[in-house]
Amino acid sequence: MKKQSYVLFGHPVKHSASAAMFTAAFRTAGLPHSYSPVDVGTLGALERAVGYLRDGVYDGANVTLPYKREVLGLVDRIDESAARALAANVLVRDANDKVVAYNTDVGALQAEIVEATADRRRAAILGAGGAATAAIAACKALGFSVIGVTTRSWTDTEAIVDSPSSERVRAVGGLASVWPSHEHVQPSTKLSMAMRMQWTELAQLADIVIQATSAGMQGADPGDEVASVVPFESMSKRAFALDLVYRPPTTPFIEKARKAGIPAASGLGMLVRQAEAAYKLWLGQAPAPAVMRNAVDALIAGDS
Repeated sequence: MKKQSYVLFGHPVKHSASAAMFTAAFRTAGLPHSYSPVDVGTLGALERAVGYLRDGVYDGANVTLPYKREVLGLVDRIDESAARALAANVLVRDANDKVVAYNTDVGALQAEIVEATADRRRAAILGAGGAATAAIAACKALGFSVIGVTTRSWTDTEAIVDSPSSERVRAVGGLASVWPSHEHVQPSTKLSMAMRMQWTELAQLADIVIQATSAGMQGADPGDEVASVVPFESMSKRAFALDLVYRPPTTPFIEKARKAGIPAASGLGMLVRQAEAAYKLWLGQAPAPAVMRNAVDALIAGDS
């Protein structure tokens, strides 16, 4: 069998557990294939990397932050899964040497949410990037009626109006709200103050709150600021907190939730589910059960 090469495009990528998961799955299946992280620091570098996939240098690719949105403009076709999330995390080179963008994050998130809670009315989301729009799409597919979204750059209503990210959030079904914790920033309008309160009040009533930024991730912002805006103490103990960061497995967001008696989980389950779906897109068959999860568990255990 010809050796195939699969890669991860992103910046940074040193934290990623994808290579460990896919390598373990390939070896268990008796396949000679390889998987490597490729750090692409600019959009130009990403465009060249996608070109290498189109030319057959690579056989398939994952895409991680900060390019899950931007990569949509560089591919030949966008699958419905990526179109509804306005983001892609998997690239497939088809039989005609065309690059097709898919999103397996949404399905993975749906499965995680179904396991986490049976109450699916209100969701509160932190972040407005590709992971956040995938989270919105997952919540919409599960029938959530209200999905409130906020992010640190939305300091007032004017910032929301001028922000392309808020347009994308609204396009996939989210309600954009002012970031609630900029005490040093004076709201420029009464509406800004009302919207600031809106997200906090929604979060208090939320069935699930999803942390969809890189805050708390190895090598990123510590995560304390993001965790501090969630009113965990006044939330129902039936609510659930999901941090899409998986490394480290316990972040300030998770710590704060659990301290308030709110059950919480990292993004490890989502990571494994989306990777299993990517494997199937590339190879036409599922990986061996649990092999990816065991590989990433071993990797993260080695961090401590």
